[in-house]
Amino acid sequence: MPRDDPNKRFLKFCVPIHKHALNGNWPAAKRILDKQNELKNAAIANGWHTLLHISAGANQIHFVKELLKMLHDNDIALQDANGNTAFCIAAAVGNMKIVDLMLKRNPDLPIIRGALGYTPIQNAALQGRYKMAWHLYDKTIHCFEDNDWELLFFACIYTGIYDLALKMARGRNALAFARDVNEETALHLLAQNQMPLDSCCHCLEHDHHPIMTNPGMKNHVVFQLVKFLWTTILDRHYTSKDELNEIINKPSQLIFDAAEVGNFGFLSELISAHPSLIWEMDSKNRTILHIAVLHRHASIFNLVHQIGHIKDVIVTFEDEDRNTILHLAAKLARRGQLELVSGAAFQMCVELVWFEKVKKIMLPAQIKSKNSKDMTAEELFSNEHEKLREDAESWMKKTAESCMLISTVIATGVFAAATTLPGGTDDTGKPNYLKKPSFLVFAISDTFAFISASTAILIFLSILVSRYREYDFYKSLPLKLIFGLITLFISITSMMVALSTSFFIIYYHGSMWIPSCITILSFLPILLYIRLQFKLFSDIIYSTYYWKTLSKLGKNMIYVLEK
Repeated sequence: MPRDDPNKRFLKFCVPIHKHALNGNWPAAKRILDKQNELKNAAIANGWHTLLHISAGANQIHFVKELLKMLHDNDIALQDANGNTAFCIAAAVGNMKIVDLMLKRNPDLPIIRGALGYTPIQNAALQGRYKMAWHLYDKTIHCFEDNDWELLFFACIYTGIYDLALKMARGRNALAFARDVNEETALHLLAQNQMPLDSCCHCLEHDHHPIMTNPGMKNHVVFQLVKFLWTTILDRHYTSKDELNEIINKPSQLIFDAAEVGNFGFLSELISAHPSLIWEMDSKNRTILHIAVLHRHASIFNLVHQIGHIKDVIVTFEDEDRNTILHLAAKLARRGQLELVSGAAFQMCVELVWFEKVKKIMLPAQIKSKNSKDMTAEELFSNEHEKLREDAESWMKKTAESCMLISTVIATGVFAAATTLPGGTDDTGKPNYLKKPSFLVFAISDTFAFISASTAILIFLSILVSRYREYDFYKSLPLKLIFGLITLFISITSMMVALSTSFFIIYYHGSMWIPSCITILSFLPILLYIRLQFKLFSDIIYSTYYWKTLSKLGKNMIYVLEK
């Protein structure tokens, strides 16, 4: 092989220095550069990446700092095969220190475009680098063209940098009407928003003039952005229904997108500014109340408490298959909504709660109306929930059988303890420790354990012999299970107390550390029971009393700000 073979030189120098750059090993890289100085600005990897590209992408701050001392200003602006400078990469990974080091050497780096013609701030925004996007904003916008504004604006919407998007929209109202590559406006994207509201993207670090939104909710910047965009659109097209419909209904009907995902805050802003949207219908002749029922969004459904007699008109609407809103409540909820509670029995309970609450707002004549398949809402409910009812029956039986077995074991054990008294009896059959306080505690706790265990057996037996009709899961079976688990807990607790006091009686004249340790250890099964059954208890209570969620007024969707 020739002495200057490029493959050999690549393996001998480029590969090692590449690894040193990734690991931030500057001393080792410096030794190679002392021998091969031309590598400091050469393309040493596929894609024409230089040492600066690699170390900046790997967040190696010290390595970049030392390397910059060896580079000329022109070297810092070198681009890879995609057109990205090292500054573009540093902005995309969000390393503020590296970005500032490069800016000191070349202030024009923020306006050098990279891959696809994107500026570094656009790369940072697409990666969700909140602080970096703000850091580069004022350094970049002076070179922006109209297309750049839209690219950055939508990048901020995609990744949740809403306060920067709001700042841009305030400065350029035309962004409210802009559409992305999918022909969606910012409002279409925000309608489908399901991002948690506790993320940093919703804070207002840079805004000292917040827009007031629904006073019943936190003044999140995402809702401020929605309100600003919507009011901007209304200011221009409020009197032109056709133009307004063109904006909010193409490519999809955004209020129904929001209703489908349960975006209460979004709908609150739109409907409060334009209440006529309550009457809007989708392509299947359904209003947002129909969608809220179909997708089980209680916060949106509670709008019925605000609109008075309007709901009496809306509930008469039928979709293209002649389904009333009660028929939609009769359909099986989507998997994601069902799994808000665990266990088929409780899912069945929540479904029944929904069906009953919607039935209460229906006109009596419509409750028995049939759809295009000649089915009433109740018949549709039975048909849609048959598999869920069977699963609920199976789950309830297995749970009752297991709990009944445990209750039987406890009842047997405490009954045996009551007949063989701790400490024994004298010749007349009188307990030797009858007058001791510990014996009294034992007698009471043992009796409580037996009675509660026996009660639990009867409750779980009543569950086992139930007919498991649909409406048995509405309240009857969940309440029985609650009382059964409570009595089982009482029996376990009482049994542990009886066990502890029996040892105090037996070792009364001996080593007191033995009953003391046993007493402490006896609380472990109680704590374990609470820990393991807490989720089950919460699911039972949630499903059984879920109707209160659908009955309470909660947050008002339509609001008026007091001036």
